[in-house]
Amino acid sequence: MLIRRNRHGFDGTLIMTKSKCDCSRLFVRVLITVCLLVVVESNCATAAEQAVFRVGYARQDITPQAPMPMWGYGARHDLLSQGTLHPLYAKAIVIQAGDEKLALVGLDLGRGPTRPMTERIRAAISEQAGIEHVMISGSHTHHGPVIELLDHEGFGKGTFDAAVAYSKELPDLIVQAILAADRAAQPAGLGVSTEEVAFNRNRHTKRQPKAVDPMLAIIRFDAVGGKQAGQPIAVLVNYAAHPVMTDGSILKFSPDYPGFLENKVESELQTGCVFMQGAAGDLSTNPPAGSAGPEAYGELLASHVLKLAQATETKVPEKPSLQGRVDHFQFKSRVNFNNPLITFTYSEAFFPELIRCFAKELQDGVPPELNTVLLNQEIALVGGSGEFFCNHSNRLKQRSYVGHTLFFGYCNDHYLYFPTIEAVSEGGYGADPSVSPVEVGAGEKMMNQALINIYTMLGRIAEETE
Repeated sequence: MLIRRNRHGFDGTLIMTKSKCDCSRLFVRVLITVCLLVVVESNCATAAEQAVFRVGYARQDITPQAPMPMWGYGARHDLLSQGTLHPLYAKAIVIQAGDEKLALVGLDLGRGPTRPMTERIRAAISEQAGIEHVMISGSHTHHGPVIELLDHEGFGKGTFDAAVAYSKELPDLIVQAILAADRAAQPAGLGVSTEEVAFNRNRHTKRQPKAVDPMLAIIRFDAVGGKQAGQPIAVLVNYAAHPVMTDGSILKFSPDYPGFLENKVESELQTGCVFMQGAAGDLSTNPPAGSAGPEAYGELLASHVLKLAQATETKVPEKPSLQGRVDHFQFKSRVNFNNPLITFTYSEAFFPELIRCFAKELQDGVPPELNTVLLNQEIALVGGSGEFFCNHSNRLKQRSYVGHTLFFGYCNDHYLYFPTIEAVSEGGYGADPSVSPVEVGAGEKMMNQALINIYTMLGRIAEETE
């Protein structure tokens, strides 16, 4: 008996012969084949068992301990902070899916870390923990410190030495939070839930109906196995609304409403809560009656987060996977920051040292960063380094054919406002060149690239080769 075979293996066709020797050889070959199949199946089972999904959470206090200029309101100019209203934190979630790791960090700051800070953080967590993907978003509180000042005369040194020292220390504090979260990682399951809530409003457009992004999204991560099985490791919250509810005349540090939101969730669920700001460029808070002020508004959002979290079913991903892309752009600037008269005007509106740092970074154009992460082939996370108008996020979600798409603003640097093309045509604060120097259409180009990234990582678009 012989078995016909091709270059891909046996086709199962048996050919009868009269040779006993051939039958013996056939028996041996079949036995070997069966053994090989058992080994292959065993290896596949082992590989499946080894496919890991682990999650850890940690936080690090990043509250400045010395007076320094505060971020967010030009009218303050270079007035120094006068203490702390509420502490500021860096809160980190580290996810390991297979061999890849992602760090998600929510900061109680007005913006994400600067480009040099981000690169320092990337290098440190890659070397020390093998974390190759990182998304760090500022909540956009206007009661955080200025972090842009540099250790050069005229750029901060000698005038605001405490702020310069803080900016040097901040990346290390963020790294500490990420590494602690990585060390705390444990087998986990996750679940995503969303709800549309009417707690933000469009502060820019006059066109009806006014665009808003009503999506409140949460990702719940639960422990798997052991005594803590089913207990939440952390809850990530994504919503879009400017955190400017604390009185601007108060020169004390505060995370504004995101801090109160996180505090209530953490107290109720006995777990970590990480707030990741959305595309809030044109969105303000819209508190209903009885919920005015950062504490009441934050706790209102928290009540909805808690309902979502408690109703969310978590499960271990069958095929854990994590892919990420980082894109850097170089857009033209609508403002000539090499013109001394222009920089003088900005300096009068803010303060000279800050504007010198900003003008130095933008002298050759606007260089934003885009991060795209695909988790378990089901969840797309997109981060842009600026204040994106809400329709950028809305349209990305509509065009992204995955289970869930979340957008993080103020992520890995900050290059002011990214209005939509139609918003630029309408003009006004957030759309005019004075606070939106990036070329018209930059936001659309970045969202298109994010969409291409998502579909490429899904395998629906062929990888481009140079």
